[in-house]
Amino acid sequence: MKETLNLTESQIKNWWSEKRTNYNLGLVVSGILAFVLYVILGVNLIMPYDDDFEITLFTIVPQGIGYLVMILIANLLYSLGVSCDLNYNKENTEKFRKNLFHLGFWISVSLPFLAPLGILISYFLEFY
Repeated sequence: MKETLNLTESQIKNWWSEKRTNYNLGLVVSGILAFVLYVILGVNLIMPYDDDFEITLFTIVPQGIGYLVMILIANLLYSLGVSCDLNYNKENTEKFRKNLFHLGFWISVSLPFLAPLGILISYFLEFY
């Protein structure tokens, strides 16, 4: 049985607005964890073989600024969740809304881990 809530457009926008803080917290935490993993893998797998690989203030600052820009872009894309909810959740169900949020959240917090994955791939392709 489908749980229809009949939320108004304003209530739907409010629901998404309330979740934005958790979304951004997830982005910040995943970014920090991904960077720590990037450093660990880079220092242990790439640095012993490649003198050009370095982690300094001059490499960290641009990466941090880049990640802040990516958080901004992620927040713009987050707004698509509201639009999709309003346009495609025809029966106005909480299940659809939650599934849509979780899909976007987990995709977004997974993307920063592409950098450490790149380190692993690079290691196995070039140095292993």
